[in-house]
Amino acid sequence: MEMICSSIKKLLAVGCWLLAIGLAACSSLPTDVKQVNQMPDIYPDYVGVTIPTDIAPLNFVMADDAVETIDVEVTGSKGGRLHANGDVADFDIDAWHQLLAQNKGGTLTFTVCALKDGQWTGYQPFTMTVSEQALEAWGITYRRIPPSYEMYSRMGLYQRNLSNFDEEPLIVNTQTPDQCLNCHTANRTNPDQFVFHVRGSHGATVVGKERIELLKAKNDSLGGSMVYPYWHPGGRYCAFSTNKTSQMFHTNMKNKRIEVYDAASDVFVYDTETHTMLGDTIIMKKYWAENTPAFSPDGKWLYFTTAKRQVYPTDYDQEKYSLCRISFDAQTGTLGTQVDTLVSADATGKSVSWPRPSYDGRYLMYTQTDYGYFTIWHPEADLWLLDLQTGVSRPMTEVNSDRAESWHNWSVNSGWFLFTSRRENGLYTQIYLASIDTTGKATKPFLLPQRDPKQFYQNMLYSFNIPDFTSKPVDYDSYQTARKLNGQERVATRFQ
Repeated sequence: MEMICSSIKKLLAVGCWLLAIGLAACSSLPTDVKQVNQMPDIYPDYVGVTIPTDIAPLNFVMADDAVETIDVEVTGSKGGRLHANGDVADFDIDAWHQLLAQNKGGTLTFTVCALKDGQWTGYQPFTMTVSEQALEAWGITYRRIPPSYEMYSRMGLYQRNLSNFDEEPLIVNTQTPDQCLNCHTANRTNPDQFVFHVRGSHGATVVGKERIELLKAKNDSLGGSMVYPYWHPGGRYCAFSTNKTSQMFHTNMKNKRIEVYDAASDVFVYDTETHTMLGDTIIMKKYWAENTPAFSPDGKWLYFTTAKRQVYPTDYDQEKYSLCRISFDAQTGTLGTQVDTLVSADATGKSVSWPRPSYDGRYLMYTQTDYGYFTIWHPEADLWLLDLQTGVSRPMTEVNSDRAESWHNWSVNSGWFLFTSRRENGLYTQIYLASIDTTGKATKPFLLPQRDPKQFYQNMLYSFNIPDFTSKPVDYDSYQTARKLNGQERVATRFQ
């Protein structure tokens, strides 16, 4: 009996010691805090951002890697509290969403303490605004691609749930060896209609509607592939450009390594019911390069960019695109007879690319560069906003940086937009989100949340390309699609 009691005492002693070690390892609460009159330097910089109620927790860390522990108290202006403590401010997902719902239209106040070299430092609180405007999106889709010039390496199309951190592949090029996957494009964020292009020996344009069709990669009449798609809101038509793309490398420009340009490009409309490409000489001019089409939300206009073709590669920096539009009749599938110029390259001395109208029809967002259209390689690339009621354009200084802003898309309610930027390191494009009000004023953008943001973005040696909102998860058979892509069967198209 005495031996049993002695053993129990030893086990209890070991258990208490292990418990004490566990508590010390899991929790280090602030004591003897030294207060400073400055904001905390956090990564990502979420200070003062505006967020929707349906966004994942905006976890963050101290920018200083020497900080051992961060302690964060969050209080809502309309009630509620939240606490996080550890090497990352990792907020419980359910508690985070409850706090945001409780404080819709209000603010969250973050009080941060950080432990470094045995000393706790307390910082001035900062706030986030919880918007009244819902995001109205289940998530986003995007392509992840490594920085490369010739080899496709490993790339894929992915979808991400914006309310948490769940990500899953739609298709990756290990399923289709030696193929390049171009980006997934849905119809007004509805993934029931989507298209993406695959380049390579088994190339095809994948169109998903009631069923998935694989179109022949190239049409001899066009002389190129179907790229840069944009759906007509009715769903029958989809606008494309066809491009003969080349690239060259700079030898004496420190901030620009490469220039991507088109030896030729045209814009046309594809009829998904008849497998017909609808073209017109008014937007397929011999000595002009038409590019990056987009339909208006009512389907009555087709926006596109156009530039006079230059002598390549010597005059590459003289290629400057104007923003134009032409009417479109969905009943007859015909284009109008007059092209309107909305932003003239002759007047601005700059180049326009990637026009994207808001779904409420009020604004059109585009990217402006010094020349060309492949904006990810242009550090001067900025977002601009055209008011379609007044015809006035302005730079979106509230979201632009001194590095490339390259691709953007609207939420279905036109209250939010996302874009890619290389502002962090100049090398990798990352996704940012911001809200925009009815006057066209945008809020401070915030980086796409991750559970451990510093570890994720420091270790993620991939760029995010062509992001877009999706109203629900993309639901299709990736295995069967890859199987078809690896086969030979394709639907032929004809040019009209």
